[in-house]
Amino acid sequence: MSSSLVVAITIVVFGGKVCSGSDASSFILPFTDCIQSKGKAGYYQGSIDVTESGAKCMNWGDVAGVKDRYPGKGLGDHNFCRNPDGRIRPWCFFRNNRGRIDWGYCDCKQGSVRLQGGRSKLEGTVEVYLNGAWGAICSNSWGHEDAAVVCRQLGQGYKGRARYSPLSRLSFSLVHWSSVQCRGHEDDLLQCPNTLWNGGECANRQVAAVTCTLQEATVFVPVRLVGGGSGFDGRVEVYHAGHWGTVCDDQWDDADAEVVCRQLGLGDVRLCFSTVGTAKAWGQAYFGEGPGRVLLDEVQCTGNELSIEQCPKNPWGEHNCEHREDAGVSCTPLTDGSLRLVGGSGSFEGRLEVHYKGQWGTVCDDGWTDSNTQVVCRQLGFRYGEGASAGAFGEGTGPILLDDVSCTGKEPALSHCDRREWRKHDCTHKEDVSVTCTPERVTHGVPASVPLRLVGGETAMEGRVEIYINGQWGTICDDGWTDRDADVVCRQLGYTGVSKARTMAYFGEGEGPIHVDNVKCTGSERSLADCIKQPIGTHNCRHTEDAGVICNYGQHDVSDVIKDPIASVCGLRLAHTRQKRIIGGENSLRGGWPWQAAIRLRGYQGDGRLVCGATLISSCWVLTSAHCFKRYGNSTKTYKVRVGDYHTLVPEEFEAEYGVEEIVPHPNYRPHSNDYDLALVRLSGRDDRCAVLSRHVLPACLPLRRERVLKVASNCFITGWGDTGRAYSKTLQQASISLLNKRHCEASYPGQFTGRMLCAGNVQEEKWVDSCRGDSGGPLVCERPTGGWVVYGVTSWGHACRLQDSPGVYTKVSAFVPWVRRVAGL
Repeated sequence: MSSSLVVAITIVVFGGKVCSGSDASSFILPFTDCIQSKGKAGYYQGSIDVTESGAKCMNWGDVAGVKDRYPGKGLGDHNFCRNPDGRIRPWCFFRNNRGRIDWGYCDCKQGSVRLQGGRSKLEGTVEVYLNGAWGAICSNSWGHEDAAVVCRQLGQGYKGRARYSPLSRLSFSLVHWSSVQCRGHEDDLLQCPNTLWNGGECANRQVAAVTCTLQEATVFVPVRLVGGGSGFDGRVEVYHAGHWGTVCDDQWDDADAEVVCRQLGLGDVRLCFSTVGTAKAWGQAYFGEGPGRVLLDEVQCTGNELSIEQCPKNPWGEHNCEHREDAGVSCTPLTDGSLRLVGGSGSFEGRLEVHYKGQWGTVCDDGWTDSNTQVVCRQLGFRYGEGASAGAFGEGTGPILLDDVSCTGKEPALSHCDRREWRKHDCTHKEDVSVTCTPERVTHGVPASVPLRLVGGETAMEGRVEIYINGQWGTICDDGWTDRDADVVCRQLGYTGVSKARTMAYFGEGEGPIHVDNVKCTGSERSLADCIKQPIGTHNCRHTEDAGVICNYGQHDVSDVIKDPIASVCGLRLAHTRQKRIIGGENSLRGGWPWQAAIRLRGYQGDGRLVCGATLISSCWVLTSAHCFKRYGNSTKTYKVRVGDYHTLVPEEFEAEYGVEEIVPHPNYRPHSNDYDLALVRLSGRDDRCAVLSRHVLPACLPLRRERVLKVASNCFITGWGDTGRAYSKTLQQASISLLNKRHCEASYPGQFTGRMLCAGNVQEEKWVDSCRGDSGGPLVCERPTGGWVVYGVTSWGHACRLQDSPGVYTKVSAFVPWVRRVAGL
């Protein structure tokens, strides 16, 4: 269980001379957290409510379903910009000039302040940036409380004094506010009530100005350790300006760790007290990546400071780091069994000494083995070790504390190995043990055996590989990931069959840290830890590259070719008890939708660019949308059809591609219209035998002519590789969806929705589901009460993904059954 230890040191900061450059203006963005709020770690909580185009943000509560979709992401009954889905910066919804809901990135400069016309950067007329322009504030009711907020916005540690500037002295005429009413505690002017300027005159023709001065202040510098296995180690976090944040590991070393441990009352505090432990620095987010901001960088303590505040470092908040560089420390208390190496050229080698009852002593080399050495090095945080000749680092002078030590190599500490009682021996100091450990793991120790688990698979024998290091489950990057690595993983988990490696987040993207990259197994190792060749946390990957495995491959995968007549096998699925849920969807199960096909371009970057989804309705025919062929034309040489696909970048045994022999759009389809949006595509083959059918490749059933879909359809799904809300998926997606009644559809699309269409949307009020660009032509299938899956719809069109008032529209297949059967000869 991780712990958090906090201490506060009080330091008095005295005001000093403020230097100014040649430029007398000060332009400081108070919302750097807005600019830096990007990616998965981005979390903005500020007050900006305007887009880059100048549009006012809508209240999040006015957009149906969005608050429920992103719980805990700061979306509430307000219209402030937020970044709930990890985009490049905060955004919001707004109404465009047609009155429709749209979205846009926010103007991160909104509400910034600067001082103009003063004698230094800390005085002058106040200008605020609103809606793309700088403007002044009338002096009406301007007071010291307002000035305090301006100076706080320009930098912590300044106090403000209100002043006034003549309006006639300014080179501009734009005024934003006639007054503001701050209480003095706000972080920025946007949080203060204000009155918009209506074009009248400012009182006494004066505008607001301030003078900011550096103040004497008592600064509290709390420090805590987070994410460690005890109260003595963890990620270093410091508290500044109302926020906890991390420290970057640039220049981070044991001297810095010693100061942190001393500030926390742990570790080596020899300046004031006797030695009670040792301090060790850790880098590259050894204890996990922290949230919030990176507050300190380039910390360079001498080791003699009483707190981290006294060490040379960059100014608060100035860094060039990411959270994967978060610094940590271990303040190891001296307990019975603690180890150290003495007399070597570094902490990785020397005469072995062990601590017992407040005293350091040596270890006798009787019966000493390589397994003992590995336990010692691992306990000290190193990966490998080798014995050194007796006396190589000198003879000890204290007691001989251990003798006849015998380790298996799996023990977590030397004191856990078989041995004589403490102080019992028949040795002299000429027999003192010396050890040399491999220094490459000085800051990144790897356990001899790491816990493993498989996540996201359809059975316990497959999934994304996750390993447990430093109190956190994390993933493995697939760089160089092969079947040999899979062999070691599966053997460690107790499987003895054939093993297969899977790459490119085949089993879905993981969360948390990426612990390991460039794993290199020969296949004979007993543990995956033996294959880790570079420091923990070092990688150049994203979770889209998470590695996976399939153990006992092929033993439970029955893919026998099906030779029964088509009519007897349409609409059958592999039995899956787990229902995982495109936008609002999740990864499907392999072979779960055997009629899913994909129409791809021939020879596009060697893989075949996805054009549209499609539905297999017989061995030789797939059903798709006619509009899929608008862009590239109707030439059969342009396309190919892939069946049996699951992960677009990982070939499967049951996956196959076929040429296109014929493309037949519905004769009434017109490119400028959404009506009659249906087409049939014939695969290359002879005698109505084209695609080889198996349990992973099967046709869907066609509906009956004029079948009343809403009366019989239930348990409906859409599938495809389209837009998931972040990017196009590499893994086949599925989403449960509900058909909507005709009246609802006509109200959503007045004058556009016809009787040859269906529309569908969310399954639950709190979970909006839609099919988006890239899923065009794909199936909407429902399970009949009597069994069997029927393709009732083909994804056609819709106005906007993600918006609840714009459901997806599908071509109603039951309206075209005679035409389909006639063309396909069914």
